[in-house]
Amino acid sequence: MLGLLKKFMDTNEREIKRLQKIVDKIEALETDISKLSDDGIKQKTEEFKKRIADGEELDAILPEAFAVVREASKRVLKMRPYPVQLVGAISLHEGNISEMKTGEGKTLTATMPVYLNALTGKGVHVITVNEYLASRDAEEMGELYNFLGLTVGLNLNSMSRQEKKEAYAADITYGTNNEFGFDYLRDNMVLYKEQMVQRELHYAIVDEVDSILIDEARTPLIISGTAEKSAQLYHDADRFVRTLTRDTHFTYDEKTKSVLLTEEGISKAEQSFKIENLFDVNNVTINHHINQALRAHHTMQRDVDYVVQEDEGVVIVDSFTGRLMKGRKYSDGLHQAIEAKEGLAIQNESKTLATITFQNYFRMYDKLSGMTGTAKTEEEEFQNIYNMNVLVIPTNLPIAREDKPDLIYKTMEGKFKALIKQINERHKKGQPILVGTVDIETSEYLSSLLKKSGIKHNVLNAKQHEKEADIIANAGQKGAVTIATNMAGRGTDIKLGDGVKDLGGLCVFATERHESRRIDNQLRGRSGRQGDPGFSQFYISMEDELMRRFGSENMRSLMDRLGMDDEQPIESKLVTRAVESAQKRVEGNNFDARKQLLQYDDVLRQQREVIYNQRKVILEAENLRSHIEGMIQGTVERSVTAHTPPNSVPEEWDIKAIAEYATATYLDEGDVTEQDLRGKEPEEMIELLYKKAIANYDEREEMFETDRLREFEKVIVLRAVDRKWMDHIDSMDQLRQGIHLRAYGQINPLREYQMEGFAMFEEMIASIEEEAAIYINKAKMAGNIEREQVAQGRAVRPVSGKEEKRKPFVKKITVGRNDPCPCGSGKKYKNCCAK
Repeated sequence: MLGLLKKFMDTNEREIKRLQKIVDKIEALETDISKLSDDGIKQKTEEFKKRIADGEELDAILPEAFAVVREASKRVLKMRPYPVQLVGAISLHEGNISEMKTGEGKTLTATMPVYLNALTGKGVHVITVNEYLASRDAEEMGELYNFLGLTVGLNLNSMSRQEKKEAYAADITYGTNNEFGFDYLRDNMVLYKEQMVQRELHYAIVDEVDSILIDEARTPLIISGTAEKSAQLYHDADRFVRTLTRDTHFTYDEKTKSVLLTEEGISKAEQSFKIENLFDVNNVTINHHINQALRAHHTMQRDVDYVVQEDEGVVIVDSFTGRLMKGRKYSDGLHQAIEAKEGLAIQNESKTLATITFQNYFRMYDKLSGMTGTAKTEEEEFQNIYNMNVLVIPTNLPIAREDKPDLIYKTMEGKFKALIKQINERHKKGQPILVGTVDIETSEYLSSLLKKSGIKHNVLNAKQHEKEADIIANAGQKGAVTIATNMAGRGTDIKLGDGVKDLGGLCVFATERHESRRIDNQLRGRSGRQGDPGFSQFYISMEDELMRRFGSENMRSLMDRLGMDDEQPIESKLVTRAVESAQKRVEGNNFDARKQLLQYDDVLRQQREVIYNQRKVILEAENLRSHIEGMIQGTVERSVTAHTPPNSVPEEWDIKAIAEYATATYLDEGDVTEQDLRGKEPEEMIELLYKKAIANYDEREEMFETDRLREFEKVIVLRAVDRKWMDHIDSMDQLRQGIHLRAYGQINPLREYQMEGFAMFEEMIASIEEEAAIYINKAKMAGNIEREQVAQGRAVRPVSGKEEKRKPFVKKITVGRNDPCPCGSGKKYKNCCAK
């Protein structure tokens, strides 16, 4: 153990010594930089930008750039960064975590790497835990950056899309982790590229990095919404499908289990639903419901594919094991179509529209760094998940705080009795006291005890950030008593009032150990800032949750044997180490839970990147023709391959099904017959069908105005991608919830999730391509081509906050009554589609 500790100390010290050499270079420049005028300082920014544009590395500019920021800080903020802050700043620039104790000036330290990396023009994000701190730092540090000639933006939840876009366009952008993550998700749901607010994710500095990347990493960011699916439409589609006759109104392919309407079936649908064209963009929902109703009736068999239970409704049967898969649902509306078929109530639950974990969001930055007072205990996780090392930065002055061993009592009652007595004694002297509690309930109980004792105090246990800052700021005044949850005060310093140092500085008590050592250390760190005196001690009982969970019975029986009562505590470093050992076990369990969450989200991450990149191509492309041709090609190849298996002979091929599928999907009636395909190899069939589909596409290109056709293509493809992707996310979420049950069958749940998730993703891609092929070749263009959001969503946050309703951005295209009809008929609009 001592060897490992020595090795760690040596590694940290070696790194500090390496960085100290760079600090010496910065220090050597101080005399020359201090001679520059204010304008000369600003001109340095333009000089640095030009040198970077000419190919000079940031590392080469670093000493001079940091010296410039330090000089500007002296002039604007009246603060001169200490050498240890320069060490922390270099560590941040190198993409690591700087562990700096409370009061050591993390906010000022960050200004140097922020400035240096902002010179690239790619944008720097400074992430904080709440909007109050983001606003405060943007305002205070903004003076420095503006002096240096850089722009600063603030990203708040209440801002409009345009305001956010302006904030992200700035050289430096402040905001919370939630808002940056949700903006990323929302950007990948927009209908026009102009609506995107974020730029590429270049460099981020995360303040209180352990809180954001460790504590909050257990809860993913989710935008959820209610699927826009009418229960009535499911019933209408079900009634319609019951009137259809096989081979007359629809065809069913046994091999691929695909059901497609014939020309006669399409006509009947148009009559039944009183619409002119089933493949019109406005009728996508009706078409979709009919298709799912057909599948429910002809491909899904009761007591084979699913069963119906009174309490559960429709329950899927696992085709491999024959077991019921409770909690799972068929995607894309098929589940609801089966409910309509069986005469059950249609379940219209909320669905996940977009989701990402903090781990996967922050790993998308080209470079990531962070700072906190407590990170070393989680270094393994930071290295494994984020590829960041933790560097413990020495304090500017030696720590003078006295950290006493834990006091352990037999019962909670004895613990609180002793704590109140100790608070009373120190309060009489006038020494300020901060009492940390694990939860709100304990803070209120302690407050009631202090009231009974007549001790005036403040309680901080809610997320009222501005109030929090005021209370914490006054907590160091003479006679102040403050009760706060253990996490309270992150990002704020408790400065000592007049005469408090002579009383022993700030006294910190804690009512129990938290399951994380970091949070205990964070609480201790409220006292003893910048070499101030201080005191800290934890009061623990055998009835505390952590002690109950990790073997307090032996210690309690020892106390009984020794005849110790409630008023006699054990004060022993051995006991303190035992408690810390219990904390390490809990931290290990939590790490495993976060790691597992990430492993599952990594499956979705790869799929998310494919879809979001595809969406970006669609939004930015002037012409989607080549993209759609690829979709048609994929649809053709899949249909031919499905009916001409590699190990079969031509006599076994289902040529009729290929021709019927082609006619129903991407060709007009009579474009291809069985005879056209007979005697050809699969590759020849694919070539023939593809050429015919492209010829059909060419005809449409000649019929319509180019701009309108290009917009129509985007409408079709965006709608297909968004609807299928949102259904897929929902299906993956439901798969994730039930997959752990596979472990009972000695099957690795993660491996199964990866395999099934990949198969589901491939099906989704095929479905997108098929839908695009159908509508591009069969739909008629009306006069009101508009991109539409396929679902309304709301952000579901890991912490409480305002829910932001998403509204669809609608682009209006108006056509005058005497204008040429947009359908391409050559008639006036009033004499054609306007009738």
